Amino acid sequence: MWASLAVGLARRWARWVAALALVALTVTLFILNLRRHGERAGRAVERLETLERNDAIHRQMLDAAARRPRSRDDLLDRLRDGGF
Repeated sequence: MWASLAVGLARRWARWVAALALVALTVTLFILNLRRHGERAGRAVERLETLERNDAIHRQMLDAAARRPRSRDDLLDRLRDGGF
């Protein structure tokens, strides 16, 4: 089998076809690799946006907790002053 392959590649047009096939395979694998990296980058961007949104919500919750009345008296004073 290997001998017939070697004899086949000895012909000029067979070498040309083999080289063309290798170039086509290389380009195809390169494009598939780019696609995979693009998908991975897209997932990373989506993960980052979700993290930023969650951090913003968490910051809002912490700000609201920092401004809350500390006792019932503070709450009553705030309600009387119209702070809510």
